[in-house]
Amino acid sequence: MGPAAYTEPEMQLRDLPSVDELARDERLAGEPQALAVEAARAALARAREEITAGHDPGDLGARALRELAAARAPSLRRTLNATGVIVHTNLGRAPLAESALERAIEVGRGYSNLEYDLSAGGRGSRQDHVASILRRLTGAEGALVVNNNAAAVLLALAALAEGREVLVSRGELIEIGDGFRIPDVLARSGASLREVGTTNRTRAADYERAIGPETAVLLRVHQSNFRVVGFTEQASLEELAAVARRHELPLVDDLGSGVLVHLEDEPSAKESLAAGADLVCFSGDKLLGGPQAGIVVGRADLVEKLRRHPLQRALRADKLTLAALEGTLALYLDPACALREVPVLRMLHEPLEAVRARAARLAAAVGGEVEETVGRVGGGALPLSELPSFACAVEEELAGRLREVEPPVVGVLRDGRLLLDCRTLSDTEADEVAAAVARARA
Repeated sequence: MGPAAYTEPEMQLRDLPSVDELARDERLAGEPQALAVEAARAALARAREEITAGHDPGDLGARALRELAAARAPSLRRTLNATGVIVHTNLGRAPLAESALERAIEVGRGYSNLEYDLSAGGRGSRQDHVASILRRLTGAEGALVVNNNAAAVLLALAALAEGREVLVSRGELIEIGDGFRIPDVLARSGASLREVGTTNRTRAADYERAIGPETAVLLRVHQSNFRVVGFTEQASLEELAAVARRHELPLVDDLGSGVLVHLEDEPSAKESLAAGADLVCFSGDKLLGGPQAGIVVGRADLVEKLRRHPLQRALRADKLTLAALEGTLALYLDPACALREVPVLRMLHEPLEAVRARAARLAAAVGGEVEETVGRVGGGALPLSELPSFACAVEEELAGRLREVEPPVVGVLRDGRLLLDCRTLSDTEADEVAAAVARARA
């Protein structure tokens, strides 16, 4: 049999209505004129493509309605994380605790005392709302919050070292994600970088020898998203603090993820300050489990320099971030409460049997198979840490369909199957995934 003969579609290009004619379709009558015209224009553009390809474009009014619906649909959507990566950068990092969400809603729905001192009846500082609790949790003299940790490091170096040198180990010149590198952040601060030591071995004496008249800051960057193993040596924070004190220089410690509770090899801000760091910078939205934020704690005089620097206004956090951060930090006043209520901590510490039971229930609901897997912390934290986990394995072809349902589900493709890891799903979310699988198969 030869190739199928080309058949012209029922509608030809000459039959297409004008944009204005389609926009006046009775099904678009109640829509704003500008939106209706835009939807009609998009529908006709697609119709021309289909006619040219030999296909019938179908009901143009219905097509215009679909274009309208697509224009109104939110782009940023809640997504079910079935990857087993807890702090998943592409999926929004840390989910917020209920108390953090409640604080953001309460503050966001009306006016607030963001920069108003209710006691004095005059202007206040937005930093006051979280500074006190950060001081209490870390033992710092002062605290300040900006919009992310890269901004915190940028502000610290701009305020303390602009036009002068910053000493940093070659082994700590890391890339923090999406192409952003510590040397680039440092350069934007106006400070100049001076590398000390080697990639795998840097001693306190290397810093000591490098200090000169132009040295303004000693910077330590925690290797949060990688580890160098083998023939290595790294100066301790206590050793660096001793060098900094001898030369009357500030020591800035960039922790990256940052934690407020004990967690494997991740140093906490409190421990860093106790070891002698003058300023500590860390994230609010990774292992801390709050909103995206950069937190700086340390000596009161240095924090004040950062607060008064012109760049601080460009980098400051907004009211919703501060509200959610305050709600998150309040949970840490009771560490046991934080372990229960902060989703990141809860997922990190959930017993393996509970994860297995969830995977078994999901597998029974969708006709899948329970498979042992390994989860990850994510977000550049604890790169060598493996989290034993269990997943529900289903057919590979569901991966794309599950990303199109509402809410979308993202899993992991492995060995010809789609794994739905249950360490990063709650019981309620596992039920939602089961319903999504049913819809995807239908």
